Amino acid sequence: MRKLSKPVVYISIVLLAGVLSSTFGMSAAQTTSLVVFSGIIAGVLFYWRIRLAFALAGLSILLATGVMDLLHFIEFASLDIIVFLVGMMIVIGFLEERRFFEALLERIMTFAKGSAIKTISLLMLMAALSAALVDEVTSILFMMTTAIHLVARLNLSIVPLMMMLVFATNIGSSATVVGNPVGVMIAMKAKLTFADFIRWATPIAIVGLGLCMFLSFTYFKGYIKGMNDAMVNSGRQTTEVQKNTKTKFDIISVLLFVGTLVGLVMHSQIESYLRLEKNTMLIGVAVISAAIALLCMRDKARDLVERRVDWWTLMFFLIFFSSVGTLKYTGVTTQISKVLLELTGGDQLSTLFLFGLVVGLLSALMDNVLAVATFIPIVADIGSAGLNVFPIWWGMLFGATWMGNLTMIGSTANIVAVGMVERQKLGHVSFREWIVPGAIVSLATFPVALLLLYIQLPFMPS
Repeated sequence: MRKLSKPVVYISIVLLAGVLSSTFGMSAAQTTSLVVFSGIIAGVLFYWRIRLAFALAGLSILLATGVMDLLHFIEFASLDIIVFLVGMMIVIGFLEERRFFEALLERIMTFAKGSAIKTISLLMLMAALSAALVDEVTSILFMMTTAIHLVARLNLSIVPLMMMLVFATNIGSSATVVGNPVGVMIAMKAKLTFADFIRWATPIAIVGLGLCMFLSFTYFKGYIKGMNDAMVNSGRQTTEVQKNTKTKFDIISVLLFVGTLVGLVMHSQIESYLRLEKNTMLIGVAVISAAIALLCMRDKARDLVERRVDWWTLMFFLIFFSSVGTLKYTGVTTQISKVLLELTGGDQLSTLFLFGLVVGLLSALMDNVLAVATFIPIVADIGSAGLNVFPIWWGMLFGATWMGNLTMIGSTANIVAVGMVERQKLGHVSFREWIVPGAIVSLATFPVALLLLYIQLPFMPS
């Protein structure tokens, strides 16, 4: 009976999506896209290990029914993100080959002085800061690689530490305009500057990170205690050896690491100087760094690409993004947003809370970029009608980033992190295992962000 529960629930979700679409008078194309999307999401949540099969099946239905053609498949596939990830995975693979992360980890553990709390705190702070300065994907790639080396040394599970780093990364990505693509989108449409983010987003992100760390330490206190014991035992056994055999930083690795980070931080200035299209150098830096890494590897370059690039995760990303894009293409998301606008009646506070919550829930179930892109023109129209939408922009930002912690597919960083764990055969994360700590963190931190925005309403510009 238990084995039949998942298939029954899966079929029920797909049928419910079809019934709802018919009830709200959606067209055949809209119904198909919504049913297929529901099938992919349910398949991912219930059958994570074979998620690619559900994504491929959904794509085949969209193509066979004519809901999506090849041109739109290419448009929705987010090839820019795929190429960026390939480049960064090559760079990280090269750094691993040169033992860069082992050397970095030894410095972190030395600084933490054998304390698990200090070590995890430092890692979470680094994850949040790097996400704010560069972007969430680069941050989680670097931090997860460091974390994998840590748990391998201590013989611990990677899953709890992975979740804590993902939570910190998503919260940190909201602190600046470059931390997350949705921040860039909102900044461009709302005409917000980097200074605006420092004033309105960064303080709230700091509060959210502090709350996230407290909740994480409380929920995973058993894991942290186990890590602390393992670090004490490991320190007793290896202290004398480490003094004489401390891993040294390879100069080429350090230069490549620093150069990549500086390039990603400065990509906007480089684009402006060279008069390039926005985000051209975001991809360009990753590709150039990957090329340098492959040149340094020489005869082992092909082996590096084959072993270090997570093609399974990249394939899932490509198909998932293309499938999600049909919701906007067919007008499903537009219908949903119109209903929400009618519910608020144009009230600023109601719109802030409702739009933030819906964008957050949509981000937890699909791409947050699509969720924000759907609501941007609606918020702009509301602003044109005379309502002060300044706080609503920030509510959408925090909803899209912080509520991404709710599920395994809530953000790109989540999927990349889980993919790295599975690729290294370090464990498996089920929907049930993620949803509890994910709900604790996201459903506690996001209301705090809304509360802080509400308190500051009198001080916000119109």
